Amino acid sequence: MLLALTVAASGAAQEAGWRCGVAKTRITPRELLWMGGFASRTRPAEGTLDDLWVKALALEAPDGGVGVLITTDLLGTPKWLYENLCARLQAKHGLGRAQLLIAASHTHSGPALRDTLPDVYPLDARQREQIAEYSRDVEEAIVATVDAALAQWRPARLFAGETRLPLAVNRRANRERDIARGAKPQGPSDHAVPVLAVRAPDDRVLAVVFGYAAHTSMLLSNVWSADYVGFARRKIEAEHAGAEAFFFEGCSSDQSAAPRGTLALCKAAGERMGAAVLAVMAQPMRPLAPKFQRAHTFIPLAFGQQPTKADLRRWGAPRSYEARWAERLEKELKDGKVWPTGYPEYPVEVWKLGGEQLWIALGGEVCVDYALMFKAKYGANTWIAGYSNDVMAYIPSRRIWEEGGYQAGAFDVYGLPALRWTPDIETLITGAVARLEAQVR
Repeated sequence: MLLALTVAASGAAQEAGWRCGVAKTRITPRELLWMGGFASRTRPAEGTLDDLWVKALALEAPDGGVGVLITTDLLGTPKWLYENLCARLQAKHGLGRAQLLIAASHTHSGPALRDTLPDVYPLDARQREQIAEYSRDVEEAIVATVDAALAQWRPARLFAGETRLPLAVNRRANRERDIARGAKPQGPSDHAVPVLAVRAPDDRVLAVVFGYAAHTSMLLSNVWSADYVGFARRKIEAEHAGAEAFFFEGCSSDQSAAPRGTLALCKAAGERMGAAVLAVMAQPMRPLAPKFQRAHTFIPLAFGQQPTKADLRRWGAPRSYEARWAERLEKELKDGKVWPTGYPEYPVEVWKLGGEQLWIALGGEVCVDYALMFKAKYGANTWIAGYSNDVMAYIPSRRIWEEGGYQAGAFDVYGLPALRWTPDIETLITGAVARLEAQVR
C-alpha cells in the first residue's frame, strides 16, 4: 500500500505543470486628452488609429511560484501608480512586489498620466482634471484585469526562444536621415527578440510574450496608437486565434526604430516584428519546466549634482518645458522647499522561469549598455526589460554618464531637481541584479 501511494504521488507530481490566466482591458481614452511623449506637441490627441490595452498574464508553478506580468500601452508607470497597484493587489490577492512585473510599452501615442513629466505639457486646469480622471480609470482597469486573469486558471506549458531583428539603431550615434538613405548604423544596439510562448496541453497558443529594445515612437501624428508594437501584436494574434500577445520594452533609452515618421514605415516594422516572433514559434522552442523563482529589491540612487539658482535662471528657452522646469524649481527654492538628494527607491526585479530562463526588469529609461552587459555575464539568452514598474528618469551606464547628453539623465523632462546622477550608478544597479540573480539561482 505504501509503495502504491508513493508511486501515485510521484505520478501526480510529474503531471503537475504550469497554470496560466490571461485577461485584457481596453484603455483607449474616451476623450481627446493630452498625449504622453514628444515635448514638441502643441495640442491634444485628434483621434484613434488603434486601441490601447492593459493585459495581464498570470503564471503559477507547482512549487508555489505565482507571478503576474502586466503590460500597458502607456509611456511609463509613475511611482504613485506603481505603489497603488502593489498595495491593492497585495491586499486583494496577497501578491508581493516580486510577483508583479509591470511593463510599459513606452508608446509615444498614448495618454499623459497624472504627475508624470510635470513640466513637459502646457496644460490648463481642465486638461489636468481630464488627465487625473483618466489616470484613476487606468488604475481601476489594471486591477480589474489582474482580477480577471487570476480568476481563470488553466493548465499550460511554457516555451522560450529568441531571434534577431535589425530594426533598432543607436540614436546617439546616428542621424535618422542617414539611416533612411541606407547608411550603416553606428554604435551599440541590441537586436534580440525574446519570445515566451504559453500553450495549452493540446498545443493551442494561449499567450505570446515578446520584447525589443527600440523606442516605441515611429508615429509622429496625434492619434492614439500602440505604434509598431500594435501592428506586431495583431499579426501574431491573427495567426493564433484566441491568443493574446504581450510586449515589453527593452533597454532602449538610446535606441530608435528607424527609419520612422510615416504610418507605412510603422506598419511595415511592426509586421516584420510579428513575422519574426511567429517564425520563432514555428520552430522547436526550449521547454521551461514548471519552476518559478522571483526576487525584488529597491536601491537608492543619489544625485551627483543639483541645480543652483544661477543654473535655473539661465536654463531653457522661453516657454519651453525646460524653462517651466527651471521656473518651478526656482520657486521651490524661494519657498524654502528641501529637495530630495536622490531617488530613494529604484526598483530592480529578477524572474527565473523553468530554472533556466533569466528575466531582469529595471525601472526607468535604461540604455542598451545594460542589456549587453547582462547578456555577457548571465548568457546570451537573458531577457532584460527596461521601463518596468516605475519610470522615473533616464538611467545611464557609466559610459553614457561620462559622455553626458540627453540620455545621461534628462531630469528636466522628468521634473526631478538634479543635473546628474552619481558616477557609480552602473555599479549600484549591476550589483543589485547580481544579488537578486544569486537568490533565484
